[in-house]
Formats: sequence, structure tokens, C-alpha cells
Amino acid sequence: MSVASCQLSEQADCADALETDNSKLTTDNSIMSIATQFGSTIQQQPIPSTMLAAVYRGVNDIRMEAVPVPQIGPGEILVRVHTCGVCGTDLKKIATGSHSAPRIFGHETTGVIAAVGDNVTEYRIGDRVMVFHHIPCGDCYYCRHKVFAQCPTYKKVGATAGYEASGGGFSEYVRVMDWIVGRNGVVRIPDGVSFEQASFIEPVNTCMKGIETLGLTPGESVLVMGQGPIGIILAVLARRRGTRVVTSDLLPQRHTIAKAFGLEENIDASTSDTVRAVKELTEGRGADAVILAVAGNSLIQPAMEATRPGGRVLLFAQTQHGEATIDPAAVCVDEKSLLGSYSASVDLQDESARFVLSREMDLERLISHRFPLSESVDALHLAAHPKPDSMKVVIQPGSEWKDH
Repeated sequence: MSVASCQLSEQADCADALETDNSKLTTDNSIMSIATQFGSTIQQQPIPSTMLAAVYRGVNDIRMEAVPVPQIGPGEILVRVHTCGVCGTDLKKIATGSHSAPRIFGHETTGVIAAVGDNVTEYRIGDRVMVFHHIPCGDCYYCRHKVFAQCPTYKKVGATAGYEASGGGFSEYVRVMDWIVGRNGVVRIPDGVSFEQASFIEPVNTCMKGIETLGLTPGESVLVMGQGPIGIILAVLARRRGTRVVTSDLLPQRHTIAKAFGLEENIDASTSDTVRAVKELTEGRGADAVILAVAGNSLIQPAMEATRPGGRVLLFAQTQHGEATIDPAAVCVDEKSLLGSYSASVDLQDESARFVLSREMDLERLISHRFPLSESVDALHLAAHPKPDSMKVVIQPGSEWKDH
């Protein structure tokens, strides 16, 4: 098999990139993808010994390779991947070399159960499912204090396509480990709900956790800085709490997409001073809460300036260690709270699944680039080098399924 590599930028915050035309899929594959998206009866297929995967081999180096299909043990399941979203954390790891190689990334995974291990009674071959890659133990100090992302078990990755467990969704098959299967980490996808829609359950959970952290109340004003897919989801969830939502972004095309989700108050940060504009909209005070949905430590200070005295700032995309400049008196004298939220919450598993699977928000509309697995290098390159009208990128091994 020929080996392809990609060079990815460090702009992981722009990971959710995509164009409105879906030129990366052929007409035949598009039709096949639609057909397999909603199928409720899945014919059991022989499991091959090898599969195609996008393998991380070092900094900015992803190669399409043939690797063994992972073997499962008792309590585990094997999922044939249909759709896996590209997340900014995937791109950050690839661009910075923060993780050892080789690995297979991808964790916004949906597909069909291809095999079940001994003692698995809740799931059957053919079930359409979404898979979480982190689940906490439920018993440790951090779990008792509801800080699930700091649980040692949560920090372990429970889904793999081989090598060091890293999600594995950028491949044809994923092994889901026993503590994920046994602790509510596998969600069935109902008939009539697409794999694409269901692939948003994990990212929606992370956004819901951020909204919970802010403690929003009806009537408050909220500024969401950044209108990529995550920023739009955060804005919609904030509005769902009865707040007044104002959004800002440098790209006018993203405001057009945001308006399609009912987000009408937009600040074009390329031509307007966001801090001044927000204060003009809030009688000079500033927003009650500001959500920073784009990476870049340089934006923390403007986010705090856009917040009223006694307000809150949520850092949602600042996932890399580093230094930032802030005004300590804004925290002490002005009593502004600087908060953080990272990853998902097991307490929100059911609510996030209901929100997504009920189609309360049509999340598929955030997708405009769909790549077959064989073109994963291109998918990751685009995700790291977004275009003005791009949003969410997904990799779809299921677009090449020929057996349904």
C-alpha cells in the first residue's frame, strides 16, 4: 500500500473546517452514504484480518496504512466505523507531537457493532451505536467531587484501533474496552437518526458541561467568541437557557451559518471592536458571561474586558499549557470569575444523547466536508487549514461500504 503523509498547521482551534460543497465524495459514494446512514437492518459481515487506518507517525505526519483489525476480549465490542468527526484536540496532538507514535486518533465515532465479547449482554451485532472514548470510575476522589475529567480512569482511553489507545475512529474498526461498554459509554442510535447526527453526542456533551459550569440563568447576556461548530453549539445551548446570546467571529461566512441556527446578534470582529460593541449592547456594562470558543491565549484579556464586573469568563478552547496576560485586579477588584471546562461529563450522557438524537438541533448542517477514510490525509489537512466558509470535517469509512 502506498504511504501518504500530511503536513498540518498548529491552528487546532480551526479544526472544524469545511466547505459548503461536498466535492470530496463521488456521486455514487454520496448515495451510498445516505443509504447506509439510516439503515436499521445491518447484515453481519465477515471481519477481515487487516484494515485501512490513518496512522500518526510523528509531528505533522499521518500515513494511510494497512493495520491488523483489533481483537476484542471479554466485555468488549468491535465497532465498524461509519463516521468520525475531526476534533481540534486530534489536530493539536498531531501538530505538536504531544503524544508518542504510532497512534490512531479519532474519537467522535459512530458505526455498527461487528462483534461482541463474552459477557456482553446489552448489545448485539448489528446495533448502530455511538461510542465515548472516556468514562470515569465513579468512585475516586475526583468522581465524588464531580470533576470527572480528572479521574485517573477517565484519563485512560477506552477505544482503540491498535497501538496506544487514542480513540481509533480514523480507521475501519474500533475496539471498545470493557469499562466503556459496562458504564454507559455506548449509545444506541435510533432508526431514522443518521450516523452523522449521532457523531455529535460527545462534542455536545462537552459543550453542555461548559454551559453548566457557567451557571447561566434566564435573562442574562452571553457573548460567545468564535463561531466554528463548537462556538455555534455553545451559543445554541446558552440560548436554550433563556439567555440573550451575542456572537463574534472574524469570518462573515460563519455569521451567515450562525444565523441559520437563529443566532441573530452578531459582531463582525474583522471590522468592529468586540469589547466596545458588547458594551454598547449591554448599557455599558459588558456581558454577564463570555465564552471563549477559540484557542489563543491572547484572546483571554479581551474576553475579560468584555465581561461586566462580577461576571464570568469561560475558557473552553485553551487546551495547551502556556502563559497568558491577564489583569489580576479584574478578578480581585472587579470580581470577575475566570472558569475552565474540559472534556465531557458522565452526568450529562443522557441529556446530551437526548438533545442530539431528538434532533433538537440539526447538527448535520454544521458538516460541509465529508471524506472517505482513504482520503483522511486530505481531511486532516483541510481541518488544520480552514477556509472562510468551512465548518465541520468528518471522515467516513461508511461512505465506501458496498455491502448495504
